[in-house]
Amino acid sequence: MTRLMVTGATGHLGRRVAARAAAAGWAVTGTYLSRPGEHADEQLDVRDADAVRKSVERIRPAVVVHAAAGRDRDDWRTNADGAAHVAVACAAAGVRLVHVSSDAVFSGRAVDYDESAEPDPVYRYGASKAAAETAVRAVVPTAAVVRTSLIVGGGDGGHETLTHDLVAGRVTGALFTDQIRRPVHVDDLADALLELAAGDYAGVLNVAGADVLSRYDLGVLVARRDGLDPAAIPAARAADVRPGLPTDVRLRTERAAALLRTRLRGAQEFMTAAF
Repeated sequence: MTRLMVTGATGHLGRRVAARAAAAGWAVTGTYLSRPGEHADEQLDVRDADAVRKSVERIRPAVVVHAAAGRDRDDWRTNADGAAHVAVACAAAGVRLVHVSSDAVFSGRAVDYDESAEPDPVYRYGASKAAAETAVRAVVPTAAVVRTSLIVGGGDGGHETLTHDLVAGRVTGALFTDQIRRPVHVDDLADALLELAAGDYAGVLNVAGADVLSRYDLGVLVARRDGLDPAAIPAARAADVRPGLPTDVRLRTERAAALLRTRLRGAQEFMTAAF
C-alpha cells in the first residue's frame, strides 16, 4: 500500500480525502489539531515546524495532501506559515506534495482566472493563501497547487451550515447575491486531489465545479435540497455590506477537465442528488 498523509483530516475536506483514500486502498494517516477522528490519529500543529518535520519523518508517507486550515480564516500562522512548514518537511524527506489553495487569492477584477493568473489578494485570508502558494512552489517545485472554490456537499460544509443557521435565525447576516463562484462538491475535489497525489503533475491546477452561481443562489439550492424555505434566506450585496471584498471570481477549469478522470459536476446537478 502507498502511504498517504492528510493534514487537517478532521476538517470538511480533509475528512473526505482521508475516507475516500482509505476506500481506494491507500494506507492513510490523517492529522488533527485538537480531537482525533476516523483516519485522523496523528496529532499535529502545522504552526510548529519541528513537529511537522518529525511527523513526516515518523509517518514516512509517499505523498502529503495538505488540507489543514486555520479555524479562523485570518490565521496567518496556520494558513501561510503552516504550509511553508509542510513544504520544507516534504522537500527534506523527498515526499510528493499536493497543496490545497483557494480562489481567495484573487481580487475579482479580472473575473476569469486560469492557471497562469498571478495572485492579487485584497483581504487577509486571500493574502495568507497566496503566501502559502509562494512558499510551496518555491520549496517544492514538483508540488501540485490546487486552487479551488466554495466546497460543499455532505451536509456539513461551511456554506451549508451557514444557510441553515441563517434560516433558523441562529446567526445574523446574509448570503451575497453579487459574490459569484464555481462551487465544487467535496467528493469531486477529494477525488481530484487523490488523482494528483498518484500522479506527477507540477504547478497550479484549478479544480472547481461546472456551474457559475452566487453564494445566495447556492444557498437556495441548499435550502431546497434540505427542505428549508428559500424565502427565509436573507440576501444582500457584498458591495453594500463589505465593500472591497472580491465579487465575481471564476476559476477556469479546462486544464483540469483535460487532465483528470474525475468529473467536476456543477452545483445544479449535485445539489439535486443525494448528499
